[in-house]
Amino acid sequence: MLIAADYPFLDVMWTILVFFVWVAWFMLLFRVFADIFRRRDISGWGKTGWLIFTIVLPFLGVFVYLITQGREMTERSLERMGAQRADFDQYVRETARSSGSAAEIAQAKELLDSGAITPAEFETLKQKALAA
Repeated sequence: MLIAADYPFLDVMWTILVFFVWVAWFMLLFRVFADIFRRRDISGWGKTGWLIFTIVLPFLGVFVYLITQGREMTERSLERMGAQRADFDQYVRETARSSGSAAEIAQAKELLDSGAITPAEFETLKQKALAA
């Protein structure tokens, strides 16, 4: 009961707001650092300059970086997401095409038709594929 009297509701709300802004600031700072390191259009010296600027004068450095590089930062992020999406889609297509009982039975049927396996071996492979 004494805790509630010593820490009023508005102080609790203020603490929550300060904590939220603090977390948001670090998220923004790390996003800027990640973008600086991922850039391929500037040299190591350019990256070092931006990092020194954002470390020595953090608020000014981050805000200047966002103002000058914000649009390109978004474009790089969208390109990276598009490439990841294309890679994932390709992986799903390859996996869906090459797995499953139907694919294993089809491969066994091709082997049977080519004469590489006997009908008894085909039936064994078919039973294994259906059991899985």
